[in-house]
Amino acid sequence: MVAKEDQTPRRRASLELLRAEAADELSVVVTERLRAGEDPWDFMEDLPSVDELVVFMLRAENIAANGGSRPNESRHYRVLRQIAIEYPPLTRAVWKLLGDANTHRRWDATVRVDAS
Repeated sequence: MVAKEDQTPRRRASLELLRAEAADELSVVVTERLRAGEDPWDFMEDLPSVDELVVFMLRAENIAANGGSRPNESRHYRVLRQIAIEYPPLTRAVWKLLGDANTHRRWDATVRVDAS
């Protein structure tokens, strides 16, 4: 008899490791954009911070664990709030992402409802 695979989401690595992964990812993005000839003054402000990227990585894991369906506004709030509870040093990044201050960024996770 084959044992049933455990379906419960597992907590990821330490925050330090998550931050290191995010920093590596941002470094790659910056390098690629520089190689493409972009001016860093034009794009650096639009990139997420390391902590914001960690929050997005954790959010993506939650979405994948939920069958890949994009969360509605209420679930988005609960997921980000849970990330802040599980990783207290990310609280500032979570609340920043929940606010309206970042809606100009292409990667912003704020759930927008189309009026059409």
